[in-house]
Amino acid sequence: MAKRLIPALNRILVEKIVPPSKTSAGILLPEKTNMLNSGKVVEVGPGARDRDGKLIPVAVKEGDTVLLPEYGGTTVKLGDKEYQLFRDDDILGTLHD
Repeated sequence: MAKRLIPALNRILVEKIVPPSKTSAGILLPEKTNMLNSGKVVEVGPGARDRDGKLIPVAVKEGDTVLLPEYGGTTVKLGDKEYQLFRDDDILGTLHD
């Protein structure tokens, strides 16, 4: 049975993007050529509330590629996959082609 996690408040569930270890031609890449610490947004919470009770929406949406901090986040394992749970404030930015 697959479980689905819907983040609370202004939290974001991210699946980290693992850079490939070899090229399509089969050449092994050294570990030091890692790409940015990035991930794909899987789920977002509804947002936080301010002092007046107004909803402040989350800045990213599902499917966005985001830049993550080097440390932080909470590791969550659902089924056989690992995800990271971050607050909206922890996300450094979005990556675009």
